[in-house]
Amino acid sequence: MLKSPFHRYNLFRNPFGELSREERAELAVVELSRWQPHFQDDQSVLQFLGHCGHGKTTHLLAIRRVLPNAEYIYLPEDGPLPTISNRRPVILDEAQRLSFWKLRRVLKAGGPLIIGTHVDLSKAIRQASLNVVTFNVAADSSSEQLQEILNRRIEASRLGNGTVPRISAENAVRLRMAFGSDVRAIEHSLYEQFQQYARELRPWPPAD
Repeated sequence: MLKSPFHRYNLFRNPFGELSREERAELAVVELSRWQPHFQDDQSVLQFLGHCGHGKTTHLLAIRRVLPNAEYIYLPEDGPLPTISNRRPVILDEAQRLSFWKLRRVLKAGGPLIIGTHVDLSKAIRQASLNVVTFNVAADSSSEQLQEILNRRIEASRLGNGTVPRISAENAVRLRMAFGSDVRAIEHSLYEQFQQYARELRPWPPAD
């Protein structure tokens, strides 16, 4: 049986491949303590705002991990939307895909409600007489946070004792300059780099 080409880096897989929802929640770099007062507030909507790849879903999955009784619902772009009950708390991912009337019905049931959305839904939330707290995931990101995110991914793919590749502070700054706060694009770029170096049996270059 051939060893994985990633064994040369002391990794059992490419660390920047697709993760399960459980892994994403476990590896999330998210400060949850600031949001906890809203998790039990029946008049509160916690809104995570940002574009694809910037960390909305990661925040929602991390919250779901500490709220095991919360229902997590992903709203797909195509096909019928799942039924959203009046059970609370509920976590809605891609809430901008709700129609006006469906959003109104969801908000009528009150909170605690935690949503991820590309579009600011504050106006509709306030019209439903609910309090809204908005967190812009891109605005809160930093190169230091990015470095921790990427190194957690690498560490989670560790094969055994010894050294593993690391993302340096300087490399994190360069990645931020190239991709902004789009963590998904950064991870995709690093995935392709790891694949190439593994195919060519080359040592992964120093992070700095």
